[in-house]
Amino acid sequence: MPLSGFPSFEVQFTKSGDVHDPKEVDTGLKLLRDEGVTDLIVISHGWNNDMSQARSLYERFFDAFRKALSSAQDGVSARRFGVMAILWPSKKFAETELIPSGAAGTRSAVPDEAVKTEIDELIEALDDEQASVRLQKAKELVVQLEDKSSAREEFANLVRSVLDDPAIDKEDAPAELRDLPGEQVMQRLSRPALPPPDEDGSRGGAASIGTTKGTAAGVGGLFSGMKAAALKLVNTVTYYKMKERAGVVGSGGVYKTLKQIKAALPNVKLHLVGHSFGGRLVTAAAAGPEGQPAIEIDSLTLLQAAFSHHGFAQRFDGKSDGFFRSVVSEKKVRGPILITCTKNDRAVGLAYPIASLAAGQVAASIGDKDDPYGGIGRNGAQKTPEASDGVLLDIGADYKFQGNLLYNLTADSVITDHSDVAKPQVAHAVVAAIATT
Repeated sequence: MPLSGFPSFEVQFTKSGDVHDPKEVDTGLKLLRDEGVTDLIVISHGWNNDMSQARSLYERFFDAFRKALSSAQDGVSARRFGVMAILWPSKKFAETELIPSGAAGTRSAVPDEAVKTEIDELIEALDDEQASVRLQKAKELVVQLEDKSSAREEFANLVRSVLDDPAIDKEDAPAELRDLPGEQVMQRLSRPALPPPDEDGSRGGAASIGTTKGTAAGVGGLFSGMKAAALKLVNTVTYYKMKERAGVVGSGGVYKTLKQIKAALPNVKLHLVGHSFGGRLVTAAAAGPEGQPAIEIDSLTLLQAAFSHHGFAQRFDGKSDGFFRSVVSEKKVRGPILITCTKNDRAVGLAYPIASLAAGQVAASIGDKDDPYGGIGRNGAQKTPEASDGVLLDIGADYKFQGNLLYNLTADSVITDHSDVAKPQVAHAVVAAIATT
């Protein structure tokens, strides 16, 4: 299955992180040998409901990569590139439910069916019988949420019960989300979740994103009331469950597969690229499981990654390092680490303000660089001494990337939303990073 002329192969992974069919890896190894591949790009999609969406992303990205490579300097175009396309079961975080389609603060703007639909999709994504029983019971309580405190308490407890403790990293979500009484969590989430402000003080272009698909879409983030709180809570639990799954797949089957490839072909350079939750997946693969040796990774690119902006941080709260600090401190990536970030990413830009609401924050800085809970796809890597701020440049521009450093590439003028990453400028930056290795 060539992608824009690059020899490529797919590897599917299960929700538990295992390779679905080991023959896919064997096929890939043979392809790499036969084609004389010198550089393997390992790419992971983020939140997608089906494989066709992931494949479409890969086709568009490598079409842009091929064009960027054709004009590259430094001899990088003479290398023989191959592609390992990761496919893993991820459920779409309901971005549209975080975008306002009417006046902020409208109560009862969220219909019962919108909440129930999100619960059904979470049930399908989890594919867990015990979780399904609890979430079905939560569905039955939706109609009572506006009027009964006891219903809100039980609803919150049932939805939160599907979260495992490892799904919440301390830099990524407040303990209050898990530990507060359910009624109190619902009260906090019932307030509007404002997007981070732009540099000019405006609210993230809210007026310009008022139209979305469907009648139930566009409800939740900026709305108030208990149905909005319920939708935010289900969305947030979905977020952390898929984030957890991305980590399991990355540090499990993907790590093992890359280790197998390096053992068979030690001279092949590995370049990891991840979009959305796929950014967390490839970062987890680079970090490797605890107690295991890291794989030699040559470059890492995070395209609108969906994890904390403190993920690589050093003592982000004065004492704790970010979950992936070892990737930087132990130099597990030899080349540069690129991070695209933009205020236009409404999904990541609003997911973390919801976490901040759960923590009881109401400050103007909610969701931005100064918020304890902010997304790396919105703000870049924060409180990370090795990170520098820059912009995503046009094709042909000269980057000065160096190994073992992180580059926050602000992409406001290029990337228009969370999924708009298959751009020529993005591909050019990836080629420039690879050229340093």
